[in-house]
Amino acid sequence: MPEQNSPILIKDEKHGLPYSKGLMAQSFTATGLSPARAYLAAQRIQDEMRQRALREVSLEELQDMAVAVLEEQAGPEYARRYMKLRELANLDRPLVILIGGTTGVGKSTIATEIAHRLGVTRIVSTDSIREVMRGIFTRDLMPAIYESSFNAWRGLRVPVPHGANPVIVGFREQTAAVITGIRSLIERASVEGESLVIEGVHMVPGYIEPSQFKNASVVQLLVAVDDEEAHRSHFYIREVQTDGTRPFEKYRANFGNIRLLGRYIEDLAVEHGIPIVHSHQLDRTVAEVLELVVNVAIRGDERMSSTQSGTATEGE
Repeated sequence: MPEQNSPILIKDEKHGLPYSKGLMAQSFTATGLSPARAYLAAQRIQDEMRQRALREVSLEELQDMAVAVLEEQAGPEYARRYMKLRELANLDRPLVILIGGTTGVGKSTIATEIAHRLGVTRIVSTDSIREVMRGIFTRDLMPAIYESSFNAWRGLRVPVPHGANPVIVGFREQTAAVITGIRSLIERASVEGESLVIEGVHMVPGYIEPSQFKNASVVQLLVAVDDEEAHRSHFYIREVQTDGTRPFEKYRANFGNIRLLGRYIEDLAVEHGIPIVHSHQLDRTVAEVLELVVNVAIRGDERMSSTQSGTATEGE
């Protein structure tokens, strides 16, 4: 019988690593389970292995135990999500998640939570891409990127077409510039095989076609806040959290433009078949986004495998 504190090895085809409650708990939080409950479930698995005097288990056996413990302690829905997430981890291509939405709907917070729960270490905001571009292009050369998304019309150098809204025209011009950098990041992630989350107002449906990236599983979605007062309150909270570096008054004064861009982006999402997640309570929103990402990525990978199999058959 192994010593009580001796490590239990998790074996795959080539390697063996000690069982880690922390890593197991992190994989459980990706299902939407709270950190405290996730850690208890991970501890339960370790206790069960020690009771059975196991020195090592296969990765498949560990995952079967995880499913059983989750079903018992949290319910079948969490067990089902865990199995889906295991499928996601086995994808051959890197995962690239694109999260769009107008200013102040919580994209950054959601992106951070999603990345953490999926173990993705690279998060990029489209605002940071725009900042880099400002260091390359002068205001005279590309004035649109020197304004906020909701005020990009101030940088327009050509007359606005009759009947068009200058706020939307300016935003479209700014997005067209920033999208070049976004596309380059996705292509680099595809080549390097590194998963990535990109979030920002410039992640507009229709400017990038996810299926064009054959070496990555690209999932695009939109976050929206239906209630105007709830949306407005996000800016006040953000001002407090950033010690005034993102002042509430600036966004309050431009709130009409921000809502206008939100409706415009949402209309494009409907037109291009991009899913919209309506943000309410953070944990529930994150769970919905995770569910969406897993389902879309797995379906896309299955379609890719089917296409490749068909091509191989034709070649024979």
